[in-house]
Amino acid sequence: MGEKPLKILACGDVEGSINAVFNRVRTIQKKSGQFDLLLCVGNFFGSSPGAQAEWQEYKSGAKKAPIHTYILGAASQETLRFFPSADGCELADNITYLGRRGVFTGASGLQIAYVSGREGQQDPTPAHCFSPKDLTQLVEPLISNNQFRGVDILLTSQWPRGVWQYANSPEVNTKFCGTTSISHLAYKLKPRYHFAAVEGVHYERLPYRNHVVLQENTQHVSRFIALATVNNPEKRKYLYAFNIIPMKSMEASELVKQPQDVTESPYNRMVRENTLSDPTVQEPASQFFFDLGKKQRGGGRGQGGRDRPKQPRRPPQPSGPCWFCLASPQVEKHLVISIGTHCYLALAKGSLTPQHVLVLPIGHYQSVVELSSEVVKELDRYKMAVRTFYKSKGQRCVLFERNYHSQHLQIQVVPVPEDKCTTEDIKEAFMLQAQEQNMELMEIPQHTDLKQDKWTPYFYVELDSGEKLFYRIQKNFPLQFGREVLASEALLNIPERADWRECKQTPEEEEGLSKQLRNDFQPYDFALED
Repeated sequence: MGEKPLKILACGDVEGSINAVFNRVRTIQKKSGQFDLLLCVGNFFGSSPGAQAEWQEYKSGAKKAPIHTYILGAASQETLRFFPSADGCELADNITYLGRRGVFTGASGLQIAYVSGREGQQDPTPAHCFSPKDLTQLVEPLISNNQFRGVDILLTSQWPRGVWQYANSPEVNTKFCGTTSISHLAYKLKPRYHFAAVEGVHYERLPYRNHVVLQENTQHVSRFIALATVNNPEKRKYLYAFNIIPMKSMEASELVKQPQDVTESPYNRMVRENTLSDPTVQEPASQFFFDLGKKQRGGGRGQGGRDRPKQPRRPPQPSGPCWFCLASPQVEKHLVISIGTHCYLALAKGSLTPQHVLVLPIGHYQSVVELSSEVVKELDRYKMAVRTFYKSKGQRCVLFERNYHSQHLQIQVVPVPEDKCTTEDIKEAFMLQAQEQNMELMEIPQHTDLKQDKWTPYFYVELDSGEKLFYRIQKNFPLQFGREVLASEALLNIPERADWRECKQTPEEEEGLSKQLRNDFQPYDFALED
């Protein structure tokens, strides 16, 4: 790779010892060459008269920082006066205050997420503290991009609580160290480097994984480094030098290399057991996991143990034209087979077989993981009704969903004659086809529901045995994958029908199929009884 790494220094609490830290930087640069950035976490300013006089020299221009320096905001009430704005600004030549919270992206593409101050314990939140809203506003724009893999660097003043799990212990009283909201933040943003301070010690945790082994595709590792106070009498490390190539410039194979001393994530178990019941997480986490303790529905308890707000009675509306919203003028109503309260059943356009149907929400939802509990309940009723209908005709029921390049949830339900193949044959066909395309389709426990960020693309299959297969889509996923497997010679043996566009019919032919299917499905249609 020809990409040149950036040389970066990270520093703990400066606490007004500005000359000391810049003198140390000059010494390092004489020895190791010029660095690109100095990132300071914790309290940069001090409240003593000497510290204030020192700062005045830089503020007036009498002295200049020897490196581009970026600092976090006040972590104490006493130093608030040094920050003229909450929005970030240049405080002196080469010294920039990043702001209350946000993302700084350099010309190289390096992405640095940051949160200033300490966690606020009161309302309204003091100016030197951050609120749950600050963290939500930082996280949501990032994870809403389905290309999001993590940030290069995360800067916080406070430590994440429990970061020492599965690793070496820090020299602090862990009963009182760190905050769960920062743990949530690190869990969501998956930083390659996370720097913090304010505890007065140096602690370099073993690197940890951002994926669950054998359950998720390999992701990059994270490194948490806490730095001590500048000029501390115990000579604890307060400056950390490292090289980094921005994530966006790295080959995936290089990015996800795992060091030998890597550990499990310190946050997975806490989140899974809902011990991080923190209000900052208002969206599900950006990686899925399984909670085997209790079966959960889509609208039940969300990530971090918080109840999702009740869905409004009026279904969500699309921002533009949608072919699948029942109220939309674009929907082809002659394909509709049954209409419930929250969901409806329709003949699939360009169907694989005459009884290939779609189960869809009436409102505009992108994927199953977005649904409220009442919508999930009716969706399950439709799935069960179609299964029973197929079974009466000697057919196995295969369901699949693709949350990728689709704006409205569609559960594809396809019948496969029992005399053509076994459930094991169907499962094997999906597994083999996935292997051929270098995709890791994995089996997940039957009696669990997906907990997945709605923006994360995935492909999901449910067999008539209740077995579930899942693939977290990375990129270049074949859009017709589900149809291709079912149409293959091993199963339905109609490979020419793998692409729905090759199976188009006239509106009259579609109307004829729909009418027949409506009549056949009528004994199983609970919507007629309700």
